[in-house]
Amino acid sequence: MATMLEVKSLSISFGGLKAVDDFHVDIESGQLYGLIGPNGAGKTTVFNLLTGVYKPDTGSILLDGVNITGKKTIDINQAGVARTFQNIRLFKDLSVLDNVKVGLHNHHPYSTLEGILRAPRYFKVEKEMDERALQLLKVFDLDKEADYKASNLPYGKQRKLEIARALATEPKLLLLDEPAAGMNPNETKELMDTIRFVREHFGLTILLIEHDMKLVSGICEKLTVLNFGQVLTEGDTSDVLNDPQVIKAYLGE
Repeated sequence: MATMLEVKSLSISFGGLKAVDDFHVDIESGQLYGLIGPNGAGKTTVFNLLTGVYKPDTGSILLDGVNITGKKTIDINQAGVARTFQNIRLFKDLSVLDNVKVGLHNHHPYSTLEGILRAPRYFKVEKEMDERALQLLKVFDLDKEADYKASNLPYGKQRKLEIARALATEPKLLLLDEPAAGMNPNETKELMDTIRFVREHFGLTILLIEHDMKLVSGICEKLTVLNFGQVLTEGDTSDVLNDPQVIKAYLGE
């Protein structure tokens, strides 16, 4: 199977302290991969490096064979990487539908002048985006709330909306930063089913950060454990989660 994400020797320092040190990972196309570790291990920093929020001091990032190291966030998104955040980042004063349409603008552009003049192309593109956004909302059973303000959705549905918006950018690789954070057990179970469906339905490769070990063990095929910015261990999920040092240090058992 082809490699979707290949990361080698990725490092970054802040104030002389290495936040990520020689991080590496290979993720195959279509794989559901987990990144775990204690708070402060550098997991979100890795996501920020992969998405261009930070530029690495050293190392390389290849997406589907294309070098995206140090590129701008918008360029990395257009190359095929989308993400969600540990703390939900929705446009809370916009409607559910319009939140998804924000993600669609990368692939359904019209010029500023066309928008101001309400040219025929503007209405054509807006109609296409409305239709596509509703299709995505139906995947997450959010189409009935399309006209709601995003801030009025229950917490679990806000999580789903954030994933729907990320999918609107038509990614190859989806990064999920603690998608189960703040969810109750029923919501987490539903989220697991949603992630599995998204992977299959959209043909995506998924990398997720997660502290919920039931979710990790239930959906991830492989794991990397990060500690103090360094890779502690990696491998098949069952092997990693049964590693005594992982159990002692990260699972609290």
